[in-house]
Amino acid sequence: MSLLIRHELEYIVTAVAIVGSIFGSYFIIKLDWRKYGLLYLISGVSANIVCILFLALDFYKFPVTPLNGALTIPFTALLTTFPYYVLLGVRYSPRRWAWKIPFYWGMVHLGVTAEKLLEEYTKIIQYEKFWDTFDSYAAWWIYLLIFEYVGGRLIPPHLRKPIHIKAFRYGNWAWLLLHFILILSIFLAGVYVGTLL
Repeated sequence: MSLLIRHELEYIVTAVAIVGSIFGSYFIIKLDWRKYGLLYLISGVSANIVCILFLALDFYKFPVTPLNGALTIPFTALLTTFPYYVLLGVRYSPRRWAWKIPFYWGMVHLGVTAEKLLEEYTKIIQYEKFWDTFDSYAAWWIYLLIFEYVGGRLIPPHLRKPIHIKAFRYGNWAWLLLHFILILSIFLAGVYVGTLL
């Protein structure tokens, strides 16, 4: 019980992420449980394997792994949050690669910002000397683009709902949302760097 009280924030953040990801994933997987379910499973297992590899290479560690007890990685969180993010990307990314890049640019910035906030304000993740935010930024790009490719092979076009490219044009909702994400995340990065100087 004292462990729960001592790490209440970590437990709350982890529980909300897991429950929210399962809830969101359900609505995508139910479209075709075999295809989207397979993508979910592959991306979840891959996230855990990559995480174990990075842990073995001493890139980062997980001081507190809520809901997983003695495990050295947040297995349940990785098996739910990363696949959900992959499903969102594959389901809604625009058809053409010229527009997939800004779409994933926003997703990467959200993911890295969330990870950095966890690293700064919780004990869920802690970077070690061989890892920093830029490494994380590159890893997010690689992971999401690999699964965009894998998802493109697994999920037929009729099961995807790509955002129309008109939405990314100046003044439209996707353009506004993307710029809001980018400006906010870059501003927060600037504030963080400023506090270190």
